[in-house]
Amino acid sequence: MLGPDLDNPAMYNVTSPKEDQISSESERWKCLVGIISRGDLKELLCACAKAIENNDMYAAESLMAESRQMVSVSGDPIQRLGAYMLEGLIARLASSGSSIYKALRCKEPASAALLSYMHLLYEICPYFKFGYMSANGAIAEAMKDENKIHIIDFLIAQGSQWIILIMALASRPGGPPHIRITGIDDPVSKYARGDGLEAVGRRLAAISQKFNILVEFNPIPVFAPDVTLEMLGVRPGEALAVNFPLQLHHTPDESVDLNNPRDGLLRMIKSLNPKVVTLVEQESNTNTAAFLPRFVETLNYYLAMFESIDVTMPRDQKERINVEQHCLARDIVNVIACEGRERVERHELLGKWRSRFTMAGFRQCTLSSYVNSVIRNLLRCYSDHYTLVETDGAMLLGWKDRALVSASAWH
Repeated sequence: MLGPDLDNPAMYNVTSPKEDQISSESERWKCLVGIISRGDLKELLCACAKAIENNDMYAAESLMAESRQMVSVSGDPIQRLGAYMLEGLIARLASSGSSIYKALRCKEPASAALLSYMHLLYEICPYFKFGYMSANGAIAEAMKDENKIHIIDFLIAQGSQWIILIMALASRPGGPPHIRITGIDDPVSKYARGDGLEAVGRRLAAISQKFNILVEFNPIPVFAPDVTLEMLGVRPGEALAVNFPLQLHHTPDESVDLNNPRDGLLRMIKSLNPKVVTLVEQESNTNTAAFLPRFVETLNYYLAMFESIDVTMPRDQKERINVEQHCLARDIVNVIACEGRERVERHELLGKWRSRFTMAGFRQCTLSSYVNSVIRNLLRCYSDHYTLVETDGAMLLGWKDRALVSASAWH
């Protein structure tokens, strides 16, 4: 996505108050803005969101104009995040969240560039590695004695997340199992990959040949809620593993669709009697929250993430700006500016996921202590501010005192 056009006055085309309101409201908000400005940008952004929630257009315009002077995509973490939070507020105020969100998708960089930004984010932060290692470990543990293994991945991406697991299975005493991977795709991952699922198939075929293990690939190029049992093609005698990697929050729930596709998808997977289901999700509460608490939650969540990036890459480095703009900002705008079906970023906390999985008939598995130790060793390569907390068999990866990603396993 492109960065916010903070120098474009048209972005602030909001309804002005009537003339007889200006004098009193002008003085009131001039005073308030001055007080907040002497505080911090975080307070100012929250005041902007509060004014928009109250439909106070004069206040919103005044506060956003002040915020505009304080944000910067090359500043400290709150200034950088503030630029994208402000973009979301402007879009919401103009009731153009959906059109801006779609426009940003069209203006994304070429696939090769976006892929490089995503790879850089993967390298500088442990969030994705945490998810992949948690899923790999849980599946390896569940499948250690199986000869026919079928992995259904609901966001296959590059497919490279399975290389370590395939290598481990290839060297198993007694010979390797037969592996089948069903990879589910959507337009976002296809765009980032720069090619269709055929590219994933070629990569897995190369890995299969290199490690002398039979790996069969079944591509499904549809959105997750549209997947049917017939598409999955589960065969008798297969031990089934299902992976939901930072993806299930994109499936709408009962607050958006009375048919509740989110819980329906879980029930469908349960009907297949999988040996293990792995879930990795952002630890954030934005699904059914009202606008203002959702804004505050998003602000706190991404501020922790931007701070974690800040210790790895210089603030004025163009690559860091690209990573934040193209890999994170679009999601931020969606959470703030969009509603209903157009808001696809609908995160839930681990406790809520536990409730959904339990209601669908699953029982939680405890993630192994070995996986925990491997991830702790991984975090030593990053900052001391990263935290790893075990909670009732699941793991939470965080930055300082803020949990950011949860990993759990189910059967």
